[in-house]
Amino acid sequence: MNPHDLDWKLDSLLSRTPGARHALAVSNDGLVITCSADLARSEAETLAAIASGIQSLARTVSTKFGDGTGSVEHSLVAVGGSLLMTVEAGGAHLAVLAEEDADPGIIGNSMSALADGLDAYITSPQRAPGEGATRRHDALGRP
Repeated sequence: MNPHDLDWKLDSLLSRTPGARHALAVSNDGLVITCSADLARSEAETLAAIASGIQSLARTVSTKFGDGTGSVEHSLVAVGGSLLMTVEAGGAHLAVLAEEDADPGIIGNSMSALADGLDAYITSPQRAPGEGATRRHDALGRP
């Protein structure tokens, strides 16, 4: 399945989750796999990098101060005016940006239900040595 076939699932998550504004699937290295229709590409790329960084920090907390596995079920960052939640999804992760008064429990449950069904479709492949800083590609390998 092409990750862009998942766009409608992200849009559906937004329509049934009160307070959710934007959703995206993100590779572990911060690349946009796919995003909801209302999110501009430049905003999606910025949000993807932020979400990936948050997940990386959360994995470090889990490794150093948690059970040592590096596993992260959910991450939540509350900032003035917004909530940013992330959840693991098959080697990649989902991120949702929501209104500050949205219910994190409802958002987390919606995200987990979607992530459980997408594991096989949005797994982020490992990069080959030398890819990255010198060659800019999206998660589908397009320049």
